[in-house]
Amino acid sequence: MATFTPVVLSAIFFAQVLLTDAAVIPGGSGSDSLFAVNELLAGRFKWIISPPLVSPPEVRLGTPYGGVPRTADRPTDTLYSIKDPTVVYYKGRWHLFCTIRGKQRSHQIEYLCFEDWTKVNTGKRRMLKLTDGYFCAPQVFYFRPHKKWYLICQASDESWDPQYGASYATTTDIAEPASWSKLRPLGQKRANGKAGLDFWIICDDVKAYLFFTTLDGRMWREETPLREFPKGWSEPVLAIRGDIFEASHTYYLKGLSVRTPKEKKYLTVVEAQAGGRRYYKAYLAEKLDGQWTPLAATKDKPFAGPVNTRHTGTHWTDSFSHGEIIRDGFDQTLTVDPADLRFLFQGVSDEAKAGKKYGQIPWRLGMLEPAQ
Repeated sequence: MATFTPVVLSAIFFAQVLLTDAAVIPGGSGSDSLFAVNELLAGRFKWIISPPLVSPPEVRLGTPYGGVPRTADRPTDTLYSIKDPTVVYYKGRWHLFCTIRGKQRSHQIEYLCFEDWTKVNTGKRRMLKLTDGYFCAPQVFYFRPHKKWYLICQASDESWDPQYGASYATTTDIAEPASWSKLRPLGQKRANGKAGLDFWIICDDVKAYLFFTTLDGRMWREETPLREFPKGWSEPVLAIRGDIFEASHTYYLKGLSVRTPKEKKYLTVVEAQAGGRRYYKAYLAEKLDGQWTPLAATKDKPFAGPVNTRHTGTHWTDSFSHGEIIRDGFDQTLTVDPADLRFLFQGVSDEAKAGKKYGQIPWRLGMLEPAQ
């Protein structure tokens, strides 16, 4: 697996007509970038599946699972899976945060730091000590107005009211796991009485937007002015309704504007289910509080699923679950390069998960790269 480094695109512009709107799109270094952006706008995605990159740090009966030593933070626990990745590239290193599912402690967030994806599975791993309770499904970004890193996740604490919901921790040093503050409630509202899960924040120039799902085919949006972040959330508004499930993640598509350069386009990817497998759908919008239009939103035409992915080595996954698009930056705008998408996801084969309870499914992490 090649090391991914930030891509600097040359300024090549072209125009394309989408319905009645003219899109102005900075391409990359030639026809490959132009082709990639055209394919994205048409909702045509084709991927190559990497080998498994990260396995749970588990040792059972003295045998490493996936060749990984048992983590020093949990020397006696049985660890089933690594999942829910969020990742940023900062100061020459990748900073990866994931959920670890275990037997003694069901949910906890692990931190991995490395220079090269080929070595991620052998590097040092640290469990974050943000709370003594349940916490998982992280998102990490740098919030420039505060000059701090934020970790958003779902968590529960008996001292909170309500005890479960979106929460956050902060640090000024992402590379030091012990520097994170303790988790605090974010203060989001319930949607039709449901607390939601897989909380995700993205900001424009004026507001921060919180998206989450409620496992009933609905994705919700709350918002707050940047000056009030991380508090001051509005009542939830329905953003997407359809055959969707969980793990909705929203990004700003760099350099892709509609009608005028001041307008922007945003991409949401959200997980769905079909026949016991997981796959991803995609939606587009011109603003974060706008209407989301299906882009690749069916089982037969997905963002990522069995029909548009292929293994180059050993077959190891049939599901494409809770993933993160590799960003073209690390701040609160969640910018991605539409000409160079990569997707880090959790996967598992039908055979590996057969007969297991959900918490014991051996999810591992892999990367989807565009198929040429």
